[in-house]
Amino acid sequence: MTTKPGEAPRPVLTERVTLQYDYALGEVAGHFMQGLRERKILATRCSKSALVYLPPRAFCERSFEKCDSWVEAGHEGVIEASTIVVRGFEGSRPPPIAVAFVRLDGVDSAIANYVEELDMVDVEAAMERIRPGARVRVRFVDAPQGSITDFFYVLADEGAQKPR
Repeated sequence: MTTKPGEAPRPVLTERVTLQYDYALGEVAGHFMQGLRERKILATRCSKSALVYLPPRAFCERSFEKCDSWVEAGHEGVIEASTIVVRGFEGSRPPPIAVAFVRLDGVDSAIANYVEELDMVDVEAAMERIRPGARVRVRFVDAPQGSITDFFYVLADEGAQKPR
């Protein structure tokens, strides 16, 4: 927060906060994470509404019925929303960081993850490249561990075959 000319500086409180969080995966998230270990992005499907959910859900938000099957999502999709974070915080990746919500092919909802291999020298130009409607590909890390960060996105028009 900045002060106006002639105003006295406002006091600043500095705190150190360290958080460790254990998340019980449960049946649906556990199956999803196991799929990531196998380089598969798994979504749930409701046979009553025919909706396919990613991230997977236990129950359909339209029919209120249990999602009763699993399908593998495509490894390409379209950006629904995106941003570039330009301010970092302790424990995060150094900025700038690109993040996008992507609706993968064959899925009716979007899942967020990092967009990698994007030239961030000009943040406004980078933002234009990851605008809604842009196509991306999924790329997996070398040794998936069953974590959401086992995969990331790259623009579909570049980096298709680059190893990581």
